[in-house]
Amino acid sequence: MTVIELIEASARRLADAGVAFGHGTANAFDEAAWLVLWKLGHPLDRIDAHADDAVDATQQAAVDALLAERIATRKPAAYLTREAWLQGVPFYVDERAIVPRSFIAEIIGNGAIDYWLREQTRSVLDLCTGNGSLAVLAALCWPDVSVAAADISPKALEVARINVDRHGLADRIALIHSDGLDAVHGRYDLILCNPPYVNAQSMSALPAEYQAEPALALAGGADGMDLIRKLLADAPAHMNDHAVLVLEIGNERAHFEVAFPRLEAVWLETSAGEDQVLLLTREALLTLSSRP
Repeated sequence: MTVIELIEASARRLADAGVAFGHGTANAFDEAAWLVLWKLGHPLDRIDAHADDAVDATQQAAVDALLAERIATRKPAAYLTREAWLQGVPFYVDERAIVPRSFIAEIIGNGAIDYWLREQTRSVLDLCTGNGSLAVLAALCWPDVSVAAADISPKALEVARINVDRHGLADRIALIHSDGLDAVHGRYDLILCNPPYVNAQSMSALPAEYQAEPALALAGGADGMDLIRKLLADAPAHMNDHAVLVLEIGNERAHFEVAFPRLEAVWLETSAGEDQVLLLTREALLTLSSRP
């Protein structure tokens, strides 16, 4: 059996088992390729180079065991490999933090928010940082900025510490234990936030793979807007005059617009469309508190 044959057989096995995707892959073949290449010790972007390599019985048994664990536990593949990738950058992850997959990573990488940044942009806050991936990407993308990364979960911050140290950014990224902005001090030029936003009805219907993640990082209350309401009220006090807030809300745009019907937002294009991530200026946020 060759590597590509093992990947194809593994993809059929995953599909037949009805596992759910969405934690770095979108289909059975890509997930199988990830697990097979990782278990065999090959780079994940070198499938063509190793496609015709022979797989011996010991290697096949090891892959079979990994596939069996994926199917039996329904854990996301990233929890089994202890690694996830965003914008080509590797990150450590385990069950203490949500698997990183934020579309804000695309926004950082493709320059979509550069128009709203200024030459004087020097401070970035990554709120609800999880495993610290967005904070790391921001520090890598903008070498002149300092970054604060905050999360309510001490366990998630332990994982973030691993990634900050892994990328040699301990001198530029400060980790903060905070419930929302409660323990965050000072003002920032840019706030990034991928908060828990899944509404209660959707939470109850999530596949097992998502239920394997910390519910604290997913559940956003009845309409998904619990944390977001407090964030938008508190954010202006932590933003410099020309600062912007980049917020991910996933599939909750309808609930967002009901909760904030007159808030002027800029919707940013991502690979999932134009309704996943939005940008808010400090000026727009201040209008919330000024309305009766």
